[in-house]
Amino acid sequence: MRVISYSGDNHVELLRCGAEFFPALIAAIDEARVEIYLETYIFSIDDTGILVRDALVRAAQRGVVVSVITDWIGTGRVESKQLKATFTAAGVQHRSFNPWFRRGVARSHRKLCVVDRKCAFAGGLNINDDFFSDDARRVPLPAPRWDFAVRISGPLVEAIHREMLDQWIRIGKMKLRARWDRFKMGRYIRHDTEPGQALAGLVVRDNLRNRRTIQRAYLQALGRARETAFLTNPYFAPGRKLRRALEEAALRGVRVTLLLGVGQFYLQDAVAHSFYPKLLKAGVRIVEYTKTQLHAKVAVIDDEWATVGSSNYDGLSLFVNQEANVVVSDVAFAATLRTEIEIGVSEGRLVQLQDFLHSPWYKRLWYGTAFLMYRGIIRIITLGQDA
Repeated sequence: MRVISYSGDNHVELLRCGAEFFPALIAAIDEARVEIYLETYIFSIDDTGILVRDALVRAAQRGVVVSVITDWIGTGRVESKQLKATFTAAGVQHRSFNPWFRRGVARSHRKLCVVDRKCAFAGGLNINDDFFSDDARRVPLPAPRWDFAVRISGPLVEAIHREMLDQWIRIGKMKLRARWDRFKMGRYIRHDTEPGQALAGLVVRDNLRNRRTIQRAYLQALGRARETAFLTNPYFAPGRKLRRALEEAALRGVRVTLLLGVGQFYLQDAVAHSFYPKLLKAGVRIVEYTKTQLHAKVAVIDDEWATVGSSNYDGLSLFVNQEANVVVSDVAFAATLRTEIEIGVSEGRLVQLQDFLHSPWYKRLWYGTAFLMYRGIIRIITLGQDA
């Protein structure tokens, strides 16, 4: 498993939804003195996106070197072109990940930012208004999208910075000399922080050697679980190994709770439902979150191990998308995140085994058909990636 860094003495702060994430992100950008790296899957030109875009432009105009990566598919061809024009005029360096499918179907689904090597952000939030759904219809939500990110200071920031620098180099040539001269001239000042207590690491996956790293992190944590496991995800279509790990944990007495998003994609819901009976029979508790769009990709195991990131439990995230998760081993952070998940569980609907044992034959047929369709699509996509 590729862990970029796993170090102690980190401060890891949980940020709840866009209401906490975007003000913290914009404040950090406005305080930047030397450089900013930002990578996101979706960068919408909506009210929220404009606030972040303008903060990046302000930073560039005062001499900060700003580098932004957006995914060409997620952000969209038109908005990618508009962003590039605005950024280029303001001196912001911008690159699109995999434009026109030049690298097959690979997507960068990562949500990361590093400011002055002083603080970093990671999580599941795109740069868009969380009062609207993620799909192209821009459907208003009954409440803000439910999601999380973390703000990090400490040794892990340097590791995230290296990963983002590597990504920038991978997708295009970078003018390194300007950065080096800037640091050599003494404009870069390391901001030491008070020692924290969190042991934390960055786990990434790519489309080459590290294709299963995030799944392995989950498998290892579930394999060691002894008491509780809370896992939250919007798109539930896990592979055989992850399904087995959930079932085995429940069978040996671990109280396993899955909090899953539903209602966004009809086919996705049917695929998820195809897995429910076996998981429920093994003792896994499944709760469907219906208050608003669930977008969080978080987990807490045994009140100590926790993760916040961008990776879903579906084939795209586990085998096609580039992803980034922060793993935290800290009792206080785990307790905070578990409390948030339990609130979500209380607002959801508990799924009962009898709901599926007595469901009409045509529904069971649809669930099975949806699963076969999904598996076929994933196989075609992954074969295309390997080609």
